[in-house]
Amino acid sequence: QVELVESGGGLVQPGGSLRLSCAASGSIFSINVMAWYRQAPGKQRELVAAITSGGYRNYADSVKGRFTISRDNAKNTVYLQMNSLHPEDTAVYYCHDLSNGYWGQGTQVTVSS
Repeated sequence: QVELVESGGGLVQPGGSLRLSCAASGSIFSINVMAWYRQAPGKQRELVAAITSGGYRNYADSVKGRFTISRDNAKNTVYLQMNSLHPEDTAVYYCHDLSNGYWGQGTQVTVSS
């Protein structure tokens, strides 16, 4: 049974930073392509960033230069460092195992003054 558990969401002021974590269990994490998606109210879920087992990264245009995806295979964990947050970054953020199709439960990120 594969499980993805996100943490690190919360309320932050515009311009602030947050670091999301996603701990994976039950799969060979080191070979999986991992990603972060987000879904804002009334909008479709969208890809934020993805990272391959070899460390190749891909980002949505809206977050390039502000967000960084990384992984620690020894800890079976993928991270999303979010800087210079905007109110439009407000959403539920989901961890996704692209290789196997599993999703985490989501963590709320709210950017507001």
